[in-house]
Amino acid sequence: MAAKGTIYGINGPIVYIAGDSGFQMNEMVYVGEANLVGEVIGLTSERTTIEVYEETTGLKPGEPVTGTGAPVSVTLAPGIITNIFDGIERPLAAIKKSSGYYIDRGVHVTSLDTEKKWQTHMTVKRGDHVYGGTIIAEVPETRAITHKVMIPPDLEGDVLSVVSDGEYTINDTLLTIMTKDGTEKAITMTQKWPIRIPRPTVKRYPASKPLITGQRILDTLFPLAKGGTAAIPGGFGTGKTMTQHQIAKWSDADIIIYIGCGERGNEMTQVLEEFSELIDPKSGNPLMERTTLIANTSNMPVAAREASLYSGLTLAEYYRDMGYNVAIMADSTSRWAEALRELSGRLEEMPAEEGFPAYLASRLSQFYERAGMVQNLNGTEGSVSIIGAVSPQGGDFSEPVTQNTKRFVRCFWGLDKNLAYARHFPAIQWLTSYSEYLTDLSSWYSEHVDKNFVNYRNQLVTILNQESSLMEIVKLIGSDVLPDDQKLVLEIAKVIRLGFLQQNAFHKEDTCVPLKKQFKMMEIILYLYKKSRALVAMGMPVSVLKEEKIFEKIIAIKYDVPNDRLDMFDDYKKQIDDFYNSVIERNA
Repeated sequence: MAAKGTIYGINGPIVYIAGDSGFQMNEMVYVGEANLVGEVIGLTSERTTIEVYEETTGLKPGEPVTGTGAPVSVTLAPGIITNIFDGIERPLAAIKKSSGYYIDRGVHVTSLDTEKKWQTHMTVKRGDHVYGGTIIAEVPETRAITHKVMIPPDLEGDVLSVVSDGEYTINDTLLTIMTKDGTEKAITMTQKWPIRIPRPTVKRYPASKPLITGQRILDTLFPLAKGGTAAIPGGFGTGKTMTQHQIAKWSDADIIIYIGCGERGNEMTQVLEEFSELIDPKSGNPLMERTTLIANTSNMPVAAREASLYSGLTLAEYYRDMGYNVAIMADSTSRWAEALRELSGRLEEMPAEEGFPAYLASRLSQFYERAGMVQNLNGTEGSVSIIGAVSPQGGDFSEPVTQNTKRFVRCFWGLDKNLAYARHFPAIQWLTSYSEYLTDLSSWYSEHVDKNFVNYRNQLVTILNQESSLMEIVKLIGSDVLPDDQKLVLEIAKVIRLGFLQQNAFHKEDTCVPLKKQFKMMEIILYLYKKSRALVAMGMPVSVLKEEKIFEKIIAIKYDVPNDRLDMFDDYKKQIDDFYNSVIERNA
């Protein structure tokens, strides 16, 4: 019997019930005559506190609150991919049909289409012993993704009956099992899972493979491992969302879950429009065929932001359990933290730094700790990688959300407004960014790209750091007083910045670059540096070297060498040799 209560007090999205209502902690409830979705977040013998995920305008004391007896959960079955949900897994297309362009309160639509029939191929037979995670059927969800229907993690038993291959809805019984305690249980394609509880796994693996994005500054300088965590902090207009779009489009993750948490409506519209038009470079199918979007814009109720991140995470873990590599784009965790702050204020909790609740750090850690490369219950391997954008006010990285996020992520891609204003994109500042995955991934790079990859990468970073030190002197007294070997460092650093770190998302060769080409580009830049250094050591001034226009040619490699014509790098090596010889001849 569902617990019932009566509203006693309302404070924005927080609703109170007087007395002991019989609800459980984190139970999902329906609030008021409009049946608004809510969650129990506080229980005492005197009162029950409920967080409402919808607009509470018009709600009044005395209205009923009805319990569901279950925590806030998401529905897991075929139909998730290509869909666009709000923060509590209600499909926006179905909401639009029932309530138009603005979401009405108390709209109840099923999370997934229960009438659509899916072509189903059964992979178990009568008499098989199945346990949590066992794949019992395969359903082609899209052309890119085969959905693997699994036994819920908490079930085990022997198969009594199985349907034959055919077309079934997500609620049709596919098989019946006899559990250990002798009860018969019908299994459908559908599972329910509480959003705040991580799905179980057998074990976690240390980072060993990179998430390849095709973005040079990420793949080469600050790589992210599959199953890793990264933060992209940056002020307004520095390109957080665009960087996440590029990763979503080009990374080698099997599935993308994009969570627009508290972002502007026009930005989410751009995401929805772009993603529906884009073609996935790996399969040639629309990119949406491996993407799920959670759109929880800034004008939607604040409390639902808090749930949207966990909803997206649970969807990601479900596909990870099938053996897929999933990447989550959370844009942005600052808006989620602001929702926590607003709710905390309504609850009259003691504020910590800048008004954020004292538990901000623990909530962030709970979110990022659910990433990882794991062995699933069914023996497959899968990963969830989390890339969280942070929007510090005024671009101040010392504020609490950025600082606490830094504690829990191992990859930090700090965006710089000066680079963005100078039209240098991606505007990731190489001096403040870092990746702790580099040592874990160096053996993979040696094996799959080249044994010199990490060495060359380190040489590039050294040159950039030298440039930063020299620029302090240049600002004071100008570059003319520098010796030629230091002038050369500045020239080569410019080649690295413009020819390697800067990348054009709208150029077909430059928008996504394979690792082999990234390595060859590093090799050519360092070869130019080596030859130029030899010339400077002979007494040639840098001004003479610059007359040959070789530096400009090397910068233009990113456009001039197609990604499938790496043999052209030999021509560039020859051009550098010719340049070296001609400078010696002319100045002999």
